[in-house]
Amino acid sequence: MENTKDITVRFGQRIKALRLERGLSQEAFADKCGLDRTYISGIERGVRNPTLEVIAVIADGLGVGLDGLFRF
Repeated sequence: MENTKDITVRFGQRIKALRLERGLSQEAFADKCGLDRTYISGIERGVRNPTLEVIAVIADGLGVGLDGLFRF
């Protein structure tokens, strides 16, 4: 299960990097996705493990394909 924690942290870092590249605050990005800001924060910190449906919403909000989220 150690690898599970590593991937959630790496995924969160990727989401944060893409969000910042687009000049979005957590609050603006959360609003765009229809998610709570604290949920986005948890994902970015690697403490939340989003469902596939939420991952698709995040990808759409960032304007990337699902594969783009996993290019570490």
